[in-house]
Amino acid sequence: MLFDRALKRQLTRSFAATLVVILTIVLTMMLVRTLRQATRGGVAPEDIVLLLGYTTLSHLATMISLSAFVATVLTLGRMYRDSEMPVWFASGIGLSRFVRPVLATMAPMLGLVSLLLLVAWPWLNWQSLELRERYQQRSDLARVSPGLFQASADGNRVFFVDRDARDGQVQARTVFVVVREGGRESVTSARNGRIEIVDKDRYVVLEQGQRAETDLASGERSIARFDTYRIWIDETGPRVSTAPPAKAIPTLDLLAERSPAGDGELAWRFGMVLASVNLILLGIGLAQVHPRRISNWNLLFALLAFVLVFNLVNLSQSWVSSGRVGLWAALLALHGSGLVIAWALVWWRDNATTLSWWTLAALTGRWGRRATVAGGRP
Repeated sequence: MLFDRALKRQLTRSFAATLVVILTIVLTMMLVRTLRQATRGGVAPEDIVLLLGYTTLSHLATMISLSAFVATVLTLGRMYRDSEMPVWFASGIGLSRFVRPVLATMAPMLGLVSLLLLVAWPWLNWQSLELRERYQQRSDLARVSPGLFQASADGNRVFFVDRDARDGQVQARTVFVVVREGGRESVTSARNGRIEIVDKDRYVVLEQGQRAETDLASGERSIARFDTYRIWIDETGPRVSTAPPAKAIPTLDLLAERSPAGDGELAWRFGMVLASVNLILLGIGLAQVHPRRISNWNLLFALLAFVLVFNLVNLSQSWVSSGRVGLWAALLALHGSGLVIAWALVWWRDNATTLSWWTLAALTGRWGRRATVAGGRP
């Protein structure tokens, strides 16, 4: 049908343009945040591009959902402003008739959202977690970077070196080490330093420096100068828990385990899928604009509605995780009511003209009867 083809073509173009804009904005924000984490030592510099890809794909479902919602509002809003909607209404096509072609056009996007949230989301989170943990588990020697103060794996040591390449070998100069353990704090500085391996253990050998040690309890201090001083470097790295968080566990495993944290994660995953459908239906009702008004308040209301729905999904996850509400009860209460509100708005937009005529006729008849009674009084 001509109506379905025209609407699908406009929705597809609007969705593609909106997704490109949103993806560009999100990529820029993610890149800035990832670079900030790398400068603070939370992410390996060589893993920035890979981590950026994982992070972007993990948020792609939300971006697709928002793009589909905005595309629906923009497309139908343009049809209102260009007076196309009155033509379709005069042809006997009501607003509820738009639901089927809009959902049919957005069905591939909704399927991709479901696939990303239920299948790809836990895998992407697990890969990002592995990248961060692998970098955090690096040895004390690997943590040392020229020109930067770096803490050790256990947090008891702070290193600072300024490396200098001589004769093809990397030598350390201007070495500064702070160690705090056993109620004592020592500050060691040296002019030069190098790495030595003794029985598979690595040591930093410092030359021409001094060591100042302070007893934190009594405040006593001692200073010693040395020509050569060795510091053992821990190569094991910190131990971390192997249990993955709920967001990194596959959906089928969460359905089998049924723990409070797992149910909260399921409420978020299923909730985002259901919210995507409800938002598209809500966008059909929110798209109506007056053709003579320049302002586009319906788009602002649509964005506020998306923020509200997204926060409600996160709130339902928190409630389910804390045990206040059950999983299926939360999904039914939140998204069932959202579906009712969306359909009610579409029905009200579709029957607003008829209802206004009924209201006008009722008011006219009521005031006409009152005028007749008043006129018949002596």
